Amino acid sequence: MAVIDIKNIARHFTVGNEVIKALKTIDISIEKNEFVALMGQSGSGKSTLMNILGCLDTPTKGSYYLANNNVSQLNDNSLAEIRNKEIGFVFQSFNLLPKSTALENVMLPLIYAGYNSEEREKMALDALEKVSLSDRVTHRPNELSGGQRQRVAVARALVNNPSIILADEPTGNLDSATSVEIMALFQEIHKNGNTVIIVTHEDEIAQYAHRIVRLKDGEIESDTINKSPINS
Repeated sequence: MAVIDIKNIARHFTVGNEVIKALKTIDISIEKNEFVALMGQSGSGKSTLMNILGCLDTPTKGSYYLANNNVSQLNDNSLAEIRNKEIGFVFQSFNLLPKSTALENVMLPLIYAGYNSEEREKMALDALEKVSLSDRVTHRPNELSGGQRQRVAVARALVNNPSIILADEPTGNLDSATSVEIMALFQEIHKNGNTVIIVTHEDEIAQYAHRIVRLKDGEIESDTINKSPINS
């Protein structure tokens, strides 16, 4: 069953008198529990597509069904509600609150989701255990390594039990050894049933995914199955 179904999506931006066609015509379907890498150089349209997939932006035209909901033209409040329920985000720069502990950072999405304090703490502790950080719950970001900070970000993405994990250059600020650890974590998340979509320009990172979609000039250049994903 497709958790994401995009048909004839385009995204245009007007800059002065010029119309920039960041996405021209995109058709893509992603099944539940797929592990997909979106690849492309700067200007390929991959970040624009990621923003649409993550309900951070709406397309100029076309349809986008997310978990059977047509989210193509929803208003900002409705998009935020869908986003909080269906999608867990992981960013290159971690996006953690510097003065908050690991536990407090992971609990943050649950506040918006309306859980009480007891529920929030239990769910956040469970999420931190899944990423092997039970011994770091009271540490603040500046007391954690880069890999540990990204694990906190992954725990925060998992805490709402979203159907999709969307990661934007999740290893971009990490060294090679830590990148391998984080990608192994994404593989574990995928094995546990989540749909995982990673946006990257690094071929070695894309090779962990089971499907690789390459964008060029606002269009899909290729969409292939990776027959030999790393460590799969």
